[in-house]
Amino acid sequence: MTTLVTARLRLEPFADDHVQGLHVMNADPEVMRYISGRPETLDETTAVVATVQRRWAESGFSWWSFIDRASGDIVGAGAVQHLRRQPAPEPDPDCPLEIGWRLRRASWGQGLATEAAQAMGGFAFDTLGAEELLAVCHPDNTASARVMLRLGMEHRGLQTWFGKPLATYQVDVRHWRAARTADTAGL
Repeated sequence: MTTLVTARLRLEPFADDHVQGLHVMNADPEVMRYISGRPETLDETTAVVATVQRRWAESGFSWWSFIDRASGDIVGAGAVQHLRRQPAPEPDPDCPLEIGWRLRRASWGQGLATEAAQAMGGFAFDTLGAEELLAVCHPDNTASARVMLRLGMEHRGLQTWFGKPLATYQVDVRHWRAARTADTAGL
């Protein structure tokens, strides 16, 4: 299992000791507004952590907890995983890879989603050898859509994922690397 480190975050694969921190985030109705539309129970969070641990063991990628390096608090979570057309419980290995994220409300607007997504995208392209990445969000989730655009992703319109029409964004490896080079050159 791979841990990623950014300037402000440590991205650790879901672990049992992350359950409480993840639950605080997933129990917030505003965080879950565009994801499931309802807060998650502690039992649901516990079950998700167990499922994610199994996925890491089977495929070598899944969800990370975003841990603030200064405080040690869980401030978000994100994944590289296969999308699925229907709301089935497991990702579909025949579907493209997806990059996704969510943050605690107190961490919104600080650039943490972009920072974490850049690390996860680098993992997908450099370690997994992905040719492209997709990101999806509820059509009204303009904050996530802005992150997707900052990552250099292109809007592909509404497509059906998880059994519902979602705004879909895509970037291929060539454009991803060009955007990272431009980011570095702009420093």
